[in-house]
Amino acid sequence: MTIFIRNTPYSGPLQAVVLDWAGTAVDYGCMGPAAVFVEVFKKFEVAVTMNEARRFMGVAKKDHLRSMCRLSSVIDRWQTRYGHAPDENDVEALYAQTETRMVSAIRHHAAPVPGLLEAVATFRGQGIKIGSTTGYTAPMVAVLAPAAQKQGYTPDAVVCASDVPAGRPYPWMCYLNAVKLQTYPLEAMVKIGDTVNDIQEGLNAGMWTIGVTQSGNELGMTRQQAEQLEPEDLRRRLADIEQRFKAAGAHYVADGIWDCAPIIEEINQRLARGERPLSAG
Repeated sequence: MTIFIRNTPYSGPLQAVVLDWAGTAVDYGCMGPAAVFVEVFKKFEVAVTMNEARRFMGVAKKDHLRSMCRLSSVIDRWQTRYGHAPDENDVEALYAQTETRMVSAIRHHAAPVPGLLEAVATFRGQGIKIGSTTGYTAPMVAVLAPAAQKQGYTPDAVVCASDVPAGRPYPWMCYLNAVKLQTYPLEAMVKIGDTVNDIQEGLNAGMWTIGVTQSGNELGMTRQQAEQLEPEDLRRRLADIEQRFKAAGAHYVADGIWDCAPIIEEINQRLARGERPLSAG
């Protein structure tokens, strides 16, 4: 048996991109999941803001609830209502409502982000495979993937948080994509997402990373809402998001998937020179 040990830099082309779902590929503004978190806490008679709901977007949904329940503002409101800080039993109760509501909401938030289908066609034309990761669980993806397929989007691999030991920022979903897509090495792959957790996931997996600012959770607006902003206001908001993504280590930042094709070309050029995604810049 011959054992292959790679000891030279990879200089071939990109083999795969791994896209996040909500806010990156579908559901402009990541509206579906954020609204569900607000609704679930309301059902428990505890108010949370949309900013509090969006703060931990990108991680597995139960982990998202745990993180929200650790916010001092949420603890105070929960304690006022129930006489104690939210514990793991409360998280389980919240999650039982979340999964049901998330599954119901997802089917209405599966429209592709503008430019997605064109970008995917461009990537595939270059021999690049399309993977995907998400903080959604298997029952949620079982609704989302067919709904997106009806609108023209079908990635070659679908991996969700419940398929692996832990979701983002751990790299396990990216690794499982590499297995399913049969791509190697990991620097021949790009992770594209709209949260800091997406970027950390890709970096931890040894991939190139692209953060998208306008279509995702960080801006948190529908396309119409974003387009109604004053141009300078929009520019300032996107610049702030870009700064956060760069601080998290993103190699590149784009407004949306519609701007990613030229970045893919630049990464191919860097790979041809023997560069690796060990650091941003």
